[in-house]
Amino acid sequence: MHQTDHLSLVIPSCKPETDEYYVRPQAAWERMKAARNSQQTVYIYGTTGSGKTSIVAAFLARKQYCYIDMATTGMEEFACVVQEIVSKADKKEYGPSILVIDDLHVLESQEDKSICGQIIENMSMSEDVWLILISRAPVPKWLKPVFVRSVFLTLGEKELYLTEKEQESYFERWDISLTEAANERVRQLGAGHPLALKIGAMLLKNIPKEEAAKDKTGAELQAIEEAQKNMWDYLEVHVYDQWSVELQEFLEAVSIVEQFDLGLAQQITKRKESGELISRAQEVGNFLLEYRKNESVVYEMITPMKQSMRRRLSAKYSQDYISELYYSAGNYYEIEGDVPEALRMYEMCRCEDGISRILIENTRRNPAAGDYFALRHYYLALPEEKIKESVELMAGMSMLHSLLLNEEESEHWYQELAVYAKEKTGGVKRAARSRPLYLDIALPHRGSVRMIDLLKQAGVLLTERKVDLPEFSVTSNLPSMMNGGKDFCEWSRKDKELANSMGKVLSLVLGKYGKGLVNIALAESYFEKGGEDYEVALLAGNGRMQAEAGGKAEQVFVAAAILTKLSILNNHMDAARDMLESFQKKAEQEAPKLLPNIGAMQVRMDLYTGRTGQASQWLGSAPDEDIEFNIMDRYRYLTKVRVYLATGRKEKALLLLEKLRYYAKIAHRTYIAIEVKILKAIALYRMEKEGWQETLQEAVAEARNRRLL
Repeated sequence: MHQTDHLSLVIPSCKPETDEYYVRPQAAWERMKAARNSQQTVYIYGTTGSGKTSIVAAFLARKQYCYIDMATTGMEEFACVVQEIVSKADKKEYGPSILVIDDLHVLESQEDKSICGQIIENMSMSEDVWLILISRAPVPKWLKPVFVRSVFLTLGEKELYLTEKEQESYFERWDISLTEAANERVRQLGAGHPLALKIGAMLLKNIPKEEAAKDKTGAELQAIEEAQKNMWDYLEVHVYDQWSVELQEFLEAVSIVEQFDLGLAQQITKRKESGELISRAQEVGNFLLEYRKNESVVYEMITPMKQSMRRRLSAKYSQDYISELYYSAGNYYEIEGDVPEALRMYEMCRCEDGISRILIENTRRNPAAGDYFALRHYYLALPEEKIKESVELMAGMSMLHSLLLNEEESEHWYQELAVYAKEKTGGVKRAARSRPLYLDIALPHRGSVRMIDLLKQAGVLLTERKVDLPEFSVTSNLPSMMNGGKDFCEWSRKDKELANSMGKVLSLVLGKYGKGLVNIALAESYFEKGGEDYEVALLAGNGRMQAEAGGKAEQVFVAAAILTKLSILNNHMDAARDMLESFQKKAEQEAPKLLPNIGAMQVRMDLYTGRTGQASQWLGSAPDEDIEFNIMDRYRYLTKVRVYLATGRKEKALLLLEKLRYYAKIAHRTYIAIEVKILKAIALYRMEKEGWQETLQEAVAEARNRRLL
């Protein structure tokens, strides 16, 4: 008599069959073999059709085993079957028994889960039973204690997917030969998902010969797309429709967002029990991915389910209800400070007031702290009448167009604001009058001409309480003040004199941005002009301490950058790296907008030390000037030029330098213009082209004129 022959008769109607075309995923198969040899309990999970039961049926095809499907077996019957297995195994007549328990995810009551958990623990600890558990979800909470004590082998859904070679073998069994394009499309859509492959194979096999003869690739691609739709329909009928109405409604509602945490789920659905519903969703299938983001847990539906839930939402509910869901999500994102997502949600529900509110709030920040460039499409989509209703929006449009190098449009909105200010009275007039003065100082294309007079004027008006100025950014998140928010090269000629005469005014006008500014600016000016190391370090150190005492992290960055460059100049690279990395940790907590430029400065240090490989890798995360040119990324662009030159991409360097040259001209950036000419001279020299000497001489002459040499 074969091993455990009697067990196959326990519940014969439930025993699974093997697909005749089945191809085993080899890596998962080998892990199953290892578990069998050591009698280790196996826990297999994945969505419907991912091949959970198939791999078990194929692996046990020549063995006798007991298969129990919890979807069709009551707990009482289950306990009786297990008792019979135990009593037979105790007699040790046939060797170890094999018990397969499928569809564990269907258990709902705590009592059933408790009983099942105890039975599984007893079975997994027995040397006479090899236990295989199958579910649609990862190990649930109620089974975690047993999982930890018994050390299950887990096979996740993706381990059951077929590799590219295994996929080809599967189609060979169907006698299907796909074109390269069709084979790649199958991989893109299904990633080797067994059910997706089966549905695809059935449709591909039935392609009419005349269609295949005309356009084989086209016919195959069409069949594959149809298979994808059939897959979604299958999941809807055989999986989603089997869930409780409450769970379906919850998942349909939260499907409007890409990811959600508990708070967002409660805000969208207005259900206090959202946490319980999330737990239930995790237990009924491997459809909900879980991530850790900062201090919170974030969930995301797998793409097929998300798309299906959105289709169901659209088909079942009114547009008013769906708009309400988007509005609730937008409101949550707005409160949390996630501006791009808030705007996307408000756009979906056509909430113009929400969009305007966020855009107005963004204009109250300086360009370095705000998101003008990222939000430009929303600003540019605003009707002109809507903009003219708001002082903030008119000022914001003037700033945005200046950032986009649209000088004419920027001046247009500046004039509209000026006219508006003349027509108003009282508090509105004060607000309207403050904005043109702010723009006079802050607009990028205005340069630093008349800056001293403007700052003095602002100081007087602030003292007399006639204006309220928005915040300025002296650095624009760059590691420089002389070449930060504005170009102050001209000031380097009279740095000490200006420090004495303008120090108090700057502190008044710039507020927190003025703390430590005078000392740090002097330190940078002295450093650029080759001043004494001790004096530079003293000024930078004092300025940093002042900025750290109630000032801004942006100013601290400049001081840290000066001290870092001083260490580099003296060939103390380790000290330089330690100093910058130490500040980076601080910025991660207090000023994340500084991180891109901190990274760019670290790349420059890599180039100084010959670590070209590391610098080259950074290009993958650097801004792409071929897609769009953002003047706020100028420091990273200039770093990119250096990497291009270091890696031999001289033509790319010249193309980017031309864009930077144009920007420097429009925005009156003398320092950048000098830097561009020096880098251009290097590129031309390495390309053995004429003109490099003249270009270099122009840069040197300009630097001498500004006393930067």
